[in-house]
Amino acid sequence: MIDNARVLVVEDDDGIRMTLEDMLAAEGCAVDSKADGPSGEAAAQSAAYDIILLDLMLPGRDGLAICKNLRDSGNRTPIIMLTARGTDLDVVIGLRQGADDYVPKPFDAGVLVARMEALLRRSRDAGGATGNGAAAGAAKPELAGFGDFVLDRRKGELLRNGEAIALNAQEYRLLDFLAANPDRVIGREEILDLVWGYDSETTTRTIDVHVAKLRQRLGESELPRHILTIRGRGYKFVV
Repeated sequence: MIDNARVLVVEDDDGIRMTLEDMLAAEGCAVDSKADGPSGEAAAQSAAYDIILLDLMLPGRDGLAICKNLRDSGNRTPIIMLTARGTDLDVVIGLRQGADDYVPKPFDAGVLVARMEALLRRSRDAGGATGNGAAAGAAKPELAGFGDFVLDRRKGELLRNGEAIALNAQEYRLLDFLAANPDRVIGREEILDLVWGYDSETTTRTIDVHVAKLRQRLGESELPRHILTIRGRGYKFVV
């Protein structure tokens, strides 16, 4: 449920913005809204939100730039991008800039709420999804080490030689899930189901983009050491 969630809406279309405000208020959310890029980014940086709904095309500063700036500053609030542009390239660019999900306009209110519920649930659980290799409900170790890295589940951080590496919320959940299931080949559909928690309008391409971003964060874009692609089957995490 998204009731009691604090939501920031950054949308320049008055009609869409007011529709979102009314819809979210009816769901029990506390809603703040901004109509341009600079004020939206300032709000996101100055207050704590549970989730951000961010339009792609905004006056003053577009959603991609805002998303990148937030992630670069260490802000991991879940972000859903809203846009009338729905090409695969737009999806890839948005995800690479740190967005957690993407909903094209015109959107169905029920679908949007379901997406928000899934992101909020996983954000509040701090990456608590488990796969077949980790029994449901089993406590995971607070620290998971691999190579030069430590995944600190107490703080929700990835550290390399003691220095924190910025991850967005979905990147953290994906890495946490993979690290909890080492040396097991995990199919993309299983990852979608257990990490994203839904599959409506979401494709396995989303996973590939997030894996590529994680490899970049780990400094392993050219030669992956920990997140390996198993052709035709999925991915395997190697400690």
